[in-house]
Amino acid sequence: MEIKIVKDLDNKLLNRKELDFTVEYEGPTPSRANVRKKLAALLNKDLNLVLVQKMESEYGHQLVKGYAKVYESEERMKQIEAEHVLLRNTMPEEPVVEEAPAEEEAEESAEEEAEESAEEEVEEASAEEEAPAEVAEAAEAEEEAE
Repeated sequence: MEIKIVKDLDNKLLNRKELDFTVEYEGPTPSRANVRKKLAALLNKDLNLVLVQKMESEYGHQLVKGYAKVYESEERMKQIEAEHVLLRNTMPEEPVVEEAPAEEEAEESAEEEAEESAEEEVEEASAEEEAPAEVAEAAEAEEEAE
């Protein structure tokens, strides 16, 4: 991935630099986060001060045209920029893996299900044992009645 700065304006009123850039790449289109990291490294600026406003790619071309802003301070950036732009430029957090509690819950639910099914089997077995005795008693009662 190669980034070229096409246009560099210094906006003193808003305390920022405004950049038009192009990114030549191979393979999939680079993510906003990757472009932001490369721009920060290229300009020797803190990553938190670089915002990629837009990135546009054309079908069939391995080229992205973009617009970025580099602020002098985070406070000024938060005063000026829209909230959705700030959210779009936050680094994605790695998902926290909580496998241990999920596995414990799965084991507990499996144990509970096993206990419930064992209780049901015991109840069914006792019902089946009672049924032949009741049938035998009913048969004896009928014989006596005749």
